[in-house]
Amino acid sequence: MSLIQPLPGGPLDIVGDIHGEYDALCQLLGHLGYAADGTHPQARTLVFVGDFCDRGPNSPAVLALAQRLIQSGRAVAVLGNHEINLLRGDAKDGSGWFFDERAQRDHPKYAPFQRPTDAERARITAWLSGLPIALEREDLRVVHAAWQHAPIQAARQLPLGTVHTTYERWEAEARRQARETDLAQRMRAELSDWAFGLEDPQRQPPFLHAHAEHEANKQMLNPLKVLTSGVERKGSVPFYSGGKWRFAERVAWWNAYTDATPVVVGHYWRRVNPVDRARVGKGDADLFAGTHAMRWHGQRGNVFCVDYSAGGRWAERKAGTPPGRDFKLAALRWPEKTLQFDDGHRQATDGFGT
Repeated sequence: MSLIQPLPGGPLDIVGDIHGEYDALCQLLGHLGYAADGTHPQARTLVFVGDFCDRGPNSPAVLALAQRLIQSGRAVAVLGNHEINLLRGDAKDGSGWFFDERAQRDHPKYAPFQRPTDAERARITAWLSGLPIALEREDLRVVHAAWQHAPIQAARQLPLGTVHTTYERWEAEARRQARETDLAQRMRAELSDWAFGLEDPQRQPPFLHAHAEHEANKQMLNPLKVLTSGVERKGSVPFYSGGKWRFAERVAWWNAYTDATPVVVGHYWRRVNPVDRARVGKGDADLFAGTHAMRWHGQRGNVFCVDYSAGGRWAERKAGTPPGRDFKLAALRWPEKTLQFDDGHRQATDGFGT
């Protein structure tokens, strides 16, 4: 059983990044017509694109519901980069619900958030360890961030349950390469010259060239990282994103995607309404600038990002505004190609195949 698994047949509802927004998920499933046990009168199947957790108020409940639906055969899912971080024990911004060492640091920004018991943590990691990286059938492909042929072929050779060990092997290789060149030494020198660290949004560092090279190398060397967090290259200016200053920029890989088979992804924080992305710590370039919120994108108009930034609802709560006005949870209905939002609004997408 490979890390690339088959999509079920029949009609699908492909749910974007949830990020701990349990109430939004329940509302969305209701609007889609699913019963509490995950059954649907039209025999539809739920597909989750990953990033179940972090930032939102109830990641444990989201994961428990998804696990129940998947184990009952009512849903399927792929891993996102936030699940990869959890499996690796990589406590990043917004993961304080799971990691004790991050809880206090995340409290001012994201609290209140539900935390799991030790038994629940063990159950969560055991279940996530068995999820695939991508799903496919003749008419559709689903992956969290990027469909790239060489990384997909590498993942095909890997059995289910090996994501963590394989990922760590590639990370170790990136570190080895950095050590055996002068890259690691140059990175240490850059941090020695910049004494303020890389997590303070108020202190912008100079552009750190060695860090940029290392970020891009680590990203593109690891096929599982490409599939779950995208294609990157060395940037030219520092930007603050995901709780730290970064130096490698994301690439709109879909502009070079020429296959006829459509791809649905999450990950990229698309928006229905114009918002200041810096409000939610997104200082990188907006890959959807100039692309209508309901439009298919890419060279052949057959790639669609279904992440409508539900992971930013913490900012609405912090500002005292009703969550969901600007940051929404959505599902793409296939083959209808319509979007269903958690507030009940439904809208057709456009531009498919153009």
